[in-house]
Amino acid sequence: MTARLAILDLDGTLLDTLDDLAAAVNAALAQVGLPPRAAGEVRGFVGEGARRLMERAVAPRAELLEPALAAWWCHYEAHCLDATRPYPGIPEVLAGAGRPLAVHTNKPGALARKILAGLGLLDRFAAVVGGDEAPRKPDPAGTLALVERMGATPASTVFIGDSRVDLMTARAAGIQAVAVTWGFASRAELAAAGATRWADRPADLAAWLA
Repeated sequence: MTARLAILDLDGTLLDTLDDLAAAVNAALAQVGLPPRAAGEVRGFVGEGARRLMERAVAPRAELLEPALAAWWCHYEAHCLDATRPYPGIPEVLAGAGRPLAVHTNKPGALARKILAGLGLLDRFAAVVGGDEAPRKPDPAGTLALVERMGATPASTVFIGDSRVDLMTARAAGIQAVAVTWGFASRAELAAAGATRWADRPADLAAWLA
């Protein structure tokens, strides 16, 4: 019997990580002598991994990327649970899920699992795949590997995320996508990226996780 599966993004979907990400960005920028970025700017930089985040943060000073990225990692690994929390209602909707759950994130896998464990959520997921464990989203390879590993099919899987990258990943994998509107991208941005199925609050996910 084919399994039903829900694959979820991490940052901006399950967890509000923005304050800790922004704090690490600004600690790194200070280290290389650049001015801080506003949280709203950092919000727009997130979604394609740490290197892309810091490329955007140091722009146009590309020559500072490597030291800034190293400083970002040093700060973020030590402070990734300072302010990060699940969005209100996420723990409850995960606890009530009736299908297997997995995470596909562009955050490194060990760091994603550390954060989920620190918040008491890791055991809700059958698998967590990070951006250093499969090609980064929107490449669908990591998502399709999860589908195969869990004995599911693209047709029996739903992908839940908050970004254009998540929608592109689902589309490339042939998987139905649900866009959440509480994350890092606006509803207008998600609609422009092709979103047609929506969750406006975590409780709305219950219908997709049943």
